[in-house]
Amino acid sequence: MDNPLDFAVRSRDQNILDMVREALRRKHVMLAYQPIVRADRLHQPAFYEGLIRVLDETGRIIPAREFIEVVETDEMGRIIDCLALEMGLEALAEEPGLRLSINMSARSIGYKRWMDTLAHGLQIDPTVGERLILEITETSAMLMPELVTSFMTELQKKGVSFALDDFGAGYTAFRFFKDFYFDIVKIDGQFIRNIHADPDNQVLTKALVSIAEQFEMFTVAECVEAEEDVHFLESIGIDCMQGYYFGAPTITPPWHMPAEQKRA
Repeated sequence: MDNPLDFAVRSRDQNILDMVREALRRKHVMLAYQPIVRADRLHQPAFYEGLIRVLDETGRIIPAREFIEVVETDEMGRIIDCLALEMGLEALAEEPGLRLSINMSARSIGYKRWMDTLAHGLQIDPTVGERLILEITETSAMLMPELVTSFMTELQKKGVSFALDDFGAGYTAFRFFKDFYFDIVKIDGQFIRNIHADPDNQVLTKALVSIAEQFEMFTVAECVEAEEDVHFLESIGIDCMQGYYFGAPTITPPWHMPAEQKRA
């Protein structure tokens, strides 16, 4: 027999999943946009990441950490990927100067709705492919590396770029890494936070940057939160940075904001 705590936790988790399922059915979702900035003194956005937000019946955001791992292996995970891609393609079509990254799971490769959505988006606007970046986490990529590499090869021919998310988190087998041909690697935030004062993470991050450079991959440091970390990352040759230091994810597209608000 379950103890009361186990029962309460299981009931809570089920309630959250039920809320997510209902939100997806009603398409109560939106994208929040976070800038990825160039690692130069200007810190201008190189592109944006579109992060999906799932809303409950009151309009509040359901924290992704409470459901994302569970739905990854469920069809809800595929639907989340589909909705994120649909909204991302709409944003790219509306804003010709936008470059946008959208997260996906390797499990969505071959999922008909997702593949149809992508094909349609690439067909109606010939510039979308060159402005779309698909992000795949290390964990997901390593589930089916051969499938991921062939999928990437086909779409890269159409101009689509690929980013390896959470690089260095410990999942990538380097025997596969050299065959992936990712365009961008995003160095996991666990190595970046407070890096200016952490000699171990400095060494590890330099090594990850060196690996990326060897394979001609663009580097992004995730979770940049302090000015001292910005200066250190600039000094080791990181290409771009992303984090709260430069801006939190916002549901108001930054390219729609008044110029004075952007400067603020």
